[in-house]
Amino acid sequence: MNGFRIALLLTAGLTLAAGAMAGDADAPPLGLPPVPIPEANPQTPEKIALGDKLFDDKRFSSTGEVACATCHDPKKAFTDSPLQVSEGIEKDGKKLTGTRNAPTVVNAAYMTTQFWDGRSPSLEDQALHPPVNPVEMGLPSHEPILEIVRTDPEYVEAFKAVFGKTGDQITMDEVTKAIGAFERTKVSGDSPFDRYFYGGEKDALTDAQRRGFDLYVNKGRCVSCHVIEQTQAIFTDGRFHNVGVGINDIQDEIPTLAGEYIDAGITGEDVDIEVLGDKRSSELGRFAVTTSFDGLGAFKTPTLRNVAVTAPYMHDGSKKTLRDVVVHYNNGGVTNEGDPVNDFLSGGIRPLDLTEDEIDDLVAFMDALTSPEFAGLPKSLGLEEK
Repeated sequence: MNGFRIALLLTAGLTLAAGAMAGDADAPPLGLPPVPIPEANPQTPEKIALGDKLFDDKRFSSTGEVACATCHDPKKAFTDSPLQVSEGIEKDGKKLTGTRNAPTVVNAAYMTTQFWDGRSPSLEDQALHPPVNPVEMGLPSHEPILEIVRTDPEYVEAFKAVFGKTGDQITMDEVTKAIGAFERTKVSGDSPFDRYFYGGEKDALTDAQRRGFDLYVNKGRCVSCHVIEQTQAIFTDGRFHNVGVGINDIQDEIPTLAGEYIDAGITGEDVDIEVLGDKRSSELGRFAVTTSFDGLGAFKTPTLRNVAVTAPYMHDGSKKTLRDVVVHYNNGGVTNEGDPVNDFLSGGIRPLDLTEDEIDDLVAFMDALTSPEFAGLPKSLGLEEK
């Protein structure tokens, strides 16, 4: 066991656990820090309730069939598992699909950017895009949403109570602030790992999970990107990495494709439409947002909390099980043995030399990151498929 883990175990912030166990209503779940709240959008119970209603409203799509909750279903840990990529509105008798797997809303409040490529800086900004994306909710503009919230009696009353505004005074700023407030209540910790590491419950993890934890911080080096801190664990560094998924298939096209993308001057709302509507553009990753070549094929490190119940995995949903994911990393960022390593792979991605049993233990550890409210959902560990 290395010094990193020893130091964490010795200095883990048990004050966080004490606050949660004492029943402090404002304390975050065990293992998580306080939720950051923007000064411009303070939380109130009324605003949260309004955001909940907006999140579930299917009228905010062109067909009246898709809401935020369609792709971020509370019954599926706020994802659309087991879909590989999200489905939007129906057109010509067929569901339109994007290019990306729906990330969970749970604990998104801690993320400094939103979407796989970080193209939105906040929950509020993120909420602007799906309604007007052609393959998601399909509205021509935000005006149909504003028409509803300005005239529906329940919304009229709620927006007046929460924001003191009526009629044309209500804009998408108020709509997205309410949605953001609701989403900031979707936080989840108190997993077996949290009880073991932050709560001092020695029996909270199985033997396999304890071995997996040691692999996680040592031989597997997972902690380098899926961060664990002394008093909290968001399980992401919030940064963007090329881990050898997706872009491998088009790396010979990258020079031409990247040049065409820059020449087209795709920015703002057009980025959202482009990456969800075109598979090749989607694989550009962070580059599509910044046009910086160090972002080619790089995607944001996802949180590992509740990862066992949010399959499939990676930005494109190409990995069906957690074992598939670990095998990919164990192979040094290639999907199949013998595949070429892509030219843009992040420097830390290299073979791990894990044994079959060690892969199983690492997967078992990630199962221990499941919070109690989601423990009953179907899991996709892949241990029985090796």
